[in-house]
Amino acid sequence: MNGAIKVGAYALGLAVVFGGALGAGRLAGPVGPVGGAAAESSPGVGTGVERGAGRDAGAGADHGGHQEAGQETGHGTAAAKAPAVPAGLQVSQGGYMLMPETDEVKAGERTDFRFTVIGPGGSPVTGFTTQHDKKLHFIVVRRDLTGFQHLHPTQLGGGVWSVPLELPDAGEYRAFADFAPEGAQPLTLGMDLSVAGDYRPEPPAVPAETAKVGDYTVTLAGDLIPGRTSMLTLSIAKDGEPVTDLQPYLAAYGHLVALRDGDLAYLHVHPDGAPGDGRSAPGPDITFYAEVPSAGTYGLYLDFKHAGTVRTAVFTAATSPDPEGGGATAPSGDGHGHSHQP
Repeated sequence: MNGAIKVGAYALGLAVVFGGALGAGRLAGPVGPVGGAAAESSPGVGTGVERGAGRDAGAGADHGGHQEAGQETGHGTAAAKAPAVPAGLQVSQGGYMLMPETDEVKAGERTDFRFTVIGPGGSPVTGFTTQHDKKLHFIVVRRDLTGFQHLHPTQLGGGVWSVPLELPDAGEYRAFADFAPEGAQPLTLGMDLSVAGDYRPEPPAVPAETAKVGDYTVTLAGDLIPGRTSMLTLSIAKDGEPVTDLQPYLAAYGHLVALRDGDLAYLHVHPDGAPGDGRSAPGPDITFYAEVPSAGTYGLYLDFKHAGTVRTAVFTAATSPDPEGGGATAPSGDGHGHSHQP
């Protein structure tokens, strides 16, 4: 689907990969069954999402599906402690279970979507540790990698979470709850959502190195190399001019989610550095370090905030089957622009 993202080598000897509490995400596990458990865009330059004013700042902590500052990647300690199954593929893990009130949503209808996290003792979890300025991150995407939304639900009491959710098109969707119960390790649980109707998957994207979102153009450079840490640099311009006054969003100048095509295994990454660390410029470039476990295609979703509005640039990237990085194809966007409110 997408083409060659240029390879960026990441040295394990870096003293600090990410500034502050933010770190590179790491997706563990190959495609298909692991340890006995099963793992499960239209032509154009890019897809954009505008969501209105975002929320700033906040401290980060370890996440299921991604890795924080100071942890090693590749052949280091993080690899040794990697979960047997990639993040987001299970509705239940470590004694915790995601319990939605419904798994069906009507197309084009704004829904008060509610769910509960059940703990190891069978009771609803009510205490959560704030990570990246939020107690829970809720990601929704259609199985063809379109329709991405990054939302932040509200706690209603009794362990129930509520989020306004609108899925405009029919199809099968995957929803991810990314959180850390108080006193427990962070994790990402996933669940399927069905939207009835005439489902027509988007065709594969045309290779391109840019994505458009409104008046903004985002350029992606770097290679995704399976099993190795890759440097990805995203450069943001508006009306042809570099953007040098990005605003913090979730304690960073950019927020990147990656999903593996086919099973939608979840990878969460953060940039090198953080606002206010004395070395991170507010644009136009945002550099990320990420590691993907297998060859294949990945959807990349960059959230950034400028002029009070959070926007999402969408790419699709294909890895090279060559472990040394040869023959990688270029990144591409999927061609649709749309907006929604958080």
